Amino acid sequence: MPMNYADLIYYAAVAAYAISVLSCIVVVLSERRNPIKSLAWVIALIFLPVAGLVFYLFFGRSMRSVRLISRRNKRKLLSRQRAPEMGETLRSMPTDTQKLVSLAGQLTGNPLASATSVEIFTSGREKFKALERDILHARHSINLQYYIFSDDSTGHHIADLLMQKAREGVKVRVIYDHVGSFSVRTRFFTRMRKAGVEAHPFFRVTFPQFANRINFRNHRKLVIIDDRIGYIGGMNIADRYVNGEGRGRTWRDTHVRVEGEIVAAMLYQFSVDWNFLKEDQHILPLNPPERVEESVSIPAQLITSGPTDHWASIALLYQKAILSAHKSVYIQTPYFLPTDALLKALQTAALAHVDVRIMIPERSDSSLLRAASFSYINECLQAGIKVYLYKPGMLHAKTMTVDDELVSVGSTNFDFRSFEHNFEGNLLFYDKEVSRRFRDIFFADIKESTKLTLALWRRRRRSLRMAESIARLVSPIL
Repeated sequence: MPMNYADLIYYAAVAAYAISVLSCIVVVLSERRNPIKSLAWVIALIFLPVAGLVFYLFFGRSMRSVRLISRRNKRKLLSRQRAPEMGETLRSMPTDTQKLVSLAGQLTGNPLASATSVEIFTSGREKFKALERDILHARHSINLQYYIFSDDSTGHHIADLLMQKAREGVKVRVIYDHVGSFSVRTRFFTRMRKAGVEAHPFFRVTFPQFANRINFRNHRKLVIIDDRIGYIGGMNIADRYVNGEGRGRTWRDTHVRVEGEIVAAMLYQFSVDWNFLKEDQHILPLNPPERVEESVSIPAQLITSGPTDHWASIALLYQKAILSAHKSVYIQTPYFLPTDALLKALQTAALAHVDVRIMIPERSDSSLLRAASFSYINECLQAGIKVYLYKPGMLHAKTMTVDDELVSVGSTNFDFRSFEHNFEGNLLFYDKEVSRRFRDIFFADIKESTKLTLALWRRRRRSLRMAESIARLVSPIL
């Protein structure tokens, strides 16, 4: 009996779907990604009809072939930078630290530089007060980049300051992530543009580019004022960093303000992202300022990573730093979803009697990420890693301190998304005094945290453990 027209359409659709799924599986395997992540995608494509394919098209694509800036424009930007003279400082560092500096430079191209001051903020109120002061004193440029620029009272206040400075003739540029700031009303940024602020979204999610862009977000938080003051850390522009959330929950984060040569590296990174949006190479100063003798010189280095990079730069540097640790590794992160290599590095360090401590929030802003994070705790405790749950509210800080020799602070969460999908930026400090200050902050937070024990953790309800195991299955693609 011959097939009718409807049957032909049905079988053609099934064949087309099967070919699409097989093609995606071939692409996943040919990209030679993390095997765990590749397996997760293959399972999703095979066992989740239609949904698996849709999820892959939206969240599984690679951007390794995309360039944020052409080689010619990159050379132009690099030609306007003055190479820091840090040879003597580098030679005085321990051998392991020298190797970390070399690795960071090889991965990102950013050399070791110096900071003349480092101010640490663990309070959003204090951070925004300092930022307001610096914006008001800006004379010629304000370059600001945030994942979230909310249109709440904090966002409106910062926007009003930026518009005021633009009217005074200061060059004001703003990059905000389109997905991170998706809930912000269009008229909020339109008002800024009308006042002279150049405000642009990074990776605007529109059709037909929707599937190619939604999974790759610019998570960096950078501010560069007058080419001499820089801000970097985990805080976005939003009220919750000042007032917390409901029921008295704090929103605990870490940010830093720096001055010195290191700011030039931050300005360069902003320029690369701006160039991707606007094809404009006129951000960096045409004539770099003359070097001056510094009374304080704190060795620092900017490390960035993103889905367009050949290497997962920050993940590789973290792995090297953890495996090089002799005494201690202290990590604060809102989400703990380590790659297999990083989990093994932490376990290796702890088993070698390095004091490894990890602090995550007891209550997260995401139930799924909380469950996935908790699924790794048992393996950590078994290896002797000390795990703390921060109780007052959402711990959003992203810091790592190693051996009183290295501090990393910035936008990078200890999870797959930050290491592989997001555009991230962290500052590295190779200084004992800065390390001591971050260590003191960590131990102050311990006083407001619960230390977990293996016996206590294993007594949790079976249903919780099962939910965490399920969440962990999809953690590589969260």
